[in-house]
Amino acid sequence: MSGASAPAVRLTSLAPLRGRTVVVKYGGHAMTDGPLRRAFAQDVLTLRRAGVRTVVVHGGGPQIGAQLDRLGLRSEFLNGLRVTTPETMDVVRMVLSGKVQKELVGLLNEDGPYAVGLSGEDARTLTAVKRYAEVAGERVDIGLVGDVARVNTAVLGILLDHGHVPVVSSVGRGEDGQVYNVNADTAAGAVAAALGAHALVVLTDVPGLYPEWPTSDRVVDRITAGELEVLLPGLGGGMAPKMEACLRAVRAGVTAARVLDGRTPHALLDGLTDAAGSPGTVILPDGAVQATRTRATGVF
Repeated sequence: MSGASAPAVRLTSLAPLRGRTVVVKYGGHAMTDGPLRRAFAQDVLTLRRAGVRTVVVHGGGPQIGAQLDRLGLRSEFLNGLRVTTPETMDVVRMVLSGKVQKELVGLLNEDGPYAVGLSGEDARTLTAVKRYAEVAGERVDIGLVGDVARVNTAVLGILLDHGHVPVVSSVGRGEDGQVYNVNADTAAGAVAAALGAHALVVLTDVPGLYPEWPTSDRVVDRITAGELEVLLPGLGGGMAPKMEACLRAVRAGVTAARVLDGRTPHALLDGLTDAAGSPGTVILPDGAVQATRTRATGVF
């Protein structure tokens, strides 16, 4: 992936991020489209070369859905979360940690021994607790779905200190010994918060947050944590867990979170260097209403 195929981004433009931690949630169409997968891998390796401490937390919804279809098992979602039976959990675990992660790590390691794959179960990186969905004000049991109770950053820190790129699959084990399916957005937000990351970047299949959907398709380019908290109960589908993750990260001290359209090649680098003007939606801490993106700060 090196040489002429590398994205045309000067490492100097990433200099303000040198030594800082960026957590990237990778999922959606970008994981199933060959050219987009390679563009993402190029972006991650460019960040590494620039000295950015990069952690990738990945999902695998399309791949899980395809495998469930092949096995004749039903896919069902509530509030953007996959209803997870024990049979579904077996598939989730196999696809995320056994297939999707291995393929991504292999792609990142084509140019050198950089990426290391971790399940959230490894070294109890993600300790999970059972999560319920809320429908019409009622709590609904959606099976083996987990939220992140704790993040053990020890192994992540060691890998980052030695110049590696941890690639984490969103599966966690509970104190009860049960393995849980953790939404990848949720996992990424928790990891960013625990690491004290400078930034959380969520790659998804939409241009950003539509605060007035479905009455308007206007994408908001900047929103504070307080403003997002007001909107959150009205968000549906897959956007709710993404915005919950961003809010969690920013509330925990992450400088900013950004939701970007992962269907655009090199969206990650464009978003971090502001190369494409004003892509996606930025979530900022309260009191940052007047904040403006500047190249001097490196991101957002």
